[in-house]
Amino acid sequence: MEEETKGKGFVVRDRRLFDESGDVRKGEPTPAQDKAPDTGDEKKKQEAEEPEKKMADESLPEIDFSGFILSLSTSALYHFGDFPDPETKRSEKNLPAAKQITDILGMLKTKTEGNLDEREKSLLEGLLYDLRMRYVREKAGK
Repeated sequence: MEEETKGKGFVVRDRRLFDESGDVRKGEPTPAQDKAPDTGDEKKKQEAEEPEKKMADESLPEIDFSGFILSLSTSALYHFGDFPDPETKRSEKNLPAAKQITDILGMLKTKTEGNLDEREKSLLEGLLYDLRMRYVREKAGK
């Protein structure tokens, strides 16, 4: 289905892959063939990203429940002001955020009850105790 209009300066081409009956058109370029020639820029970009992605995947430890709750507790310690912000290099306290993370850990304890091994259970209970006591001390201003 190609129509040309003389004198108007444009051409209308039907670029659909299928004809009216639903069969693949014969002799028509596929979308991959119809694209502009590949300059190699996209391939270079993908090759440059692959090592970064591989490094990121390899540098992260495999996540398990203990690692997850340790990560949450570290976030709570950050909000208690134990670690400086990487950009500003200043330590700031955010007690509501620390309490929220502690509450999340408490919720996880409740929701996982009976499903943790002794080591995970002991770790979670110890972290919760320490974070709750820390919150009480911080709230009291000590």
